[in-house]
Amino acid sequence: MNKVKVLIEGYARVSSGGTWDATSSATLIDTGKFKVIVDPGCNRKLLLRRIKKEGLKTSDINYVFLSHYHLDHCLLTGIFENATVFDSSVWQKRSIGGDLAGDTLPETDIKIIKTPGHTLDHASLLIPTSEGKVLISADVFWWKENEEGKVDIDKVDEFALDINALKASRKKALEIADFIIPGHGKMFKVGR
Repeated sequence: MNKVKVLIEGYARVSSGGTWDATSSATLIDTGKFKVIVDPGCNRKLLLRRIKKEGLKTSDINYVFLSHYHLDHCLLTGIFENATVFDSSVWQKRSIGGDLAGDTLPETDIKIIKTPGHTLDHASLLIPTSEGKVLISADVFWWKENEEGKVDIDKVDEFALDINALKASRKKALEIADFIIPGHGKMFKVGR
C-alpha cells in the first residue's frame, strides 16, 4: 500500500520590502516499488536533510512529479540523478523523454489529476493509502505564513492565471480527496 510523507511543509513569507521567501511542500510517496518526490521545491539544505532522515539518498528516488513550473516548486528537480521526471502530460529521463500515456504514474495506482487555475498546466496527484485518498494539490490550495489555513473555494490567489478554473479545481479536490496536502501550509482532512 502507498505511504505518503510530507518532507517539507511548504511556506510562503513576504518581507516588509516585498521579497518572497518560499518553498513548496515536498512530499515523498513510497509505493513499495518506487520512491516518488512531488514538487522538490527550492530549499536544498532542508530537503537533503529530510531525505537523509528517511534513510534515502537522492539517487534512490525513481520519479519526480512536478505540479507546475513555478520555481518554488521545481528548482531542485535536477538533484535526483536517477529519476524520471513527470508533469501532467510528459516525462523526461536525462535526454530521453516523451508523452505520458494515460492518467497514472507508470506502474502505480497514483492518478494524475489536471487541476488548472493557478497555472494552466497545473496538476495534482491522488494517492490511495490505507488511511484514505491523499491529494497532493500543490497550489490549488496555499496560504502565506501566519495566514489562517481556511478552505475557501473563492479565496483570492494573486498568482492564478484563471480564477474560475481554480475554483472548479478546488471543488473537484474537495470531492475526491480524504486528505489534501497544499502547496504551502499544513495537510488537512477534508470535511464532508
